[in-house]
Amino acid sequence: MIIEYVGERLAPAVAEARYDDEAMKRHHTFLFDAGKVVIDATKEGNESRFINHSCQPSCYVEIKKSRVYIHAKRNIRQGEELAYDYWYTTDESYTDADRRRLYPCRCGTPKCRGTLAAPQKKKKAKKAVAAKRPSAKSARAKRPATKRAKAA
Repeated sequence: MIIEYVGERLAPAVAEARYDDEAMKRHHTFLFDAGKVVIDATKEGNESRFINHSCQPSCYVEIKKSRVYIHAKRNIRQGEELAYDYWYTTDESYTDADRRRLYPCRCGTPKCRGTLAAPQKKKKAKKAVAAKRPSAKSARAKRPATKRAKAA
């Protein structure tokens, strides 16, 4: 383990109310979704909040009992920047264009996907649909993105 990601521990609803992605000129938060809690490193955080994102990271994240640990994926050279894949989670109503606009990635690696956000989950095709009705989720307001790093 390199470091534990620490900060103020919030209920997800409190974290959602604290930050509004659409209203922010520049998305810059230190939120980490740790399951039952969201860690906000802007309050009571440590140096871990400054570890950057990369689509080809040197580190990975382990979440155990709502605590977040950052580990090296490989030997890291002295002076090399630490990075992990933020794998932001977003509401399913976000499009790929929304993800790229709100959470652009500029890591410059060959496997850069253009966004800090996790790819949209592919929906399985349904066999037969009687009528299209709007779901309760589609009417919901968009939730702020939180880090939910991709496991190694």
